[in-house]
Amino acid sequence: MYRFLLTPRWWGINVFVLLAVPFCVFMGSWQLSRFEGRVQDHRTASERAASGRDDAARPLERMLPVDKSTSGRRVTASGRYGEQLLVPGRELDGKRGFYVLTLLRTGSDKALPVVRGWLPGTADAAKAPAPPAGEVTVTGALQASETPGDNGVGAGGGLPAGQTGAISAASLVNLVPYRLYDAWVTLDRADSGMTAVPAVAPSGTGLDLKAFQNLGYTGEWFVFAGFVVFMWFRLLRREVEFQRDAALGLVPQEPGRTPVASG
Repeated sequence: MYRFLLTPRWWGINVFVLLAVPFCVFMGSWQLSRFEGRVQDHRTASERAASGRDDAARPLERMLPVDKSTSGRRVTASGRYGEQLLVPGRELDGKRGFYVLTLLRTGSDKALPVVRGWLPGTADAAKAPAPPAGEVTVTGALQASETPGDNGVGAGGGLPAGQTGAISAASLVNLVPYRLYDAWVTLDRADSGMTAVPAVAPSGTGLDLKAFQNLGYTGEWFVFAGFVVFMWFRLLRREVEFQRDAALGLVPQEPGRTPVASG
């Protein structure tokens, strides 16, 4: 009855199933591990952000370059404020507004972008308080350079002079006459008249669309594995039924050829 399983056609089907099912299970498990990794990164980043507010601030140079372990940590830097820019289209507590970004010229001959605070409404240089004069020491959360698409950051093309769409060395290099750190800081306490901007988790550590795409792909791969097994059993059942019908003479059979189920 089951001799047809030894035919070349069924050898091909069986080999395909034996390869496809483990591959689908492997890919589903891999996507699930990616999702679990993002969940763990999100949990770690949240815990670090919560505990980081109470950590002692460390010198900026000791915390560079910015990575998942240093992003959100409190740092301190000294220097003199220079150029000031506005970062439009930023939301805080559900309200639309803009960041006030001022470049801190440090003793290392580099400038550190510092978000001194957030103001509601349309970006307007007249609304932004002037930075303190003279030598200052700032303390705040270290942040990685932004890229368009992260945390609501837009491409920022066609902005008026004195504005930037993203806070990054790549975006600022043509706007200010300084060498720049590939990082920025948001102050613990905003300067007078502004609201402090909370630190954000580094890119790739949040439960964003990519994380749930991994979860969706996990389900798809496991469904594919189940579908392959289901189709194998369905073909097997049809073949067995066909063989029985042929043995009873209900289906014409060509001499020397194993019956093949149609459809």
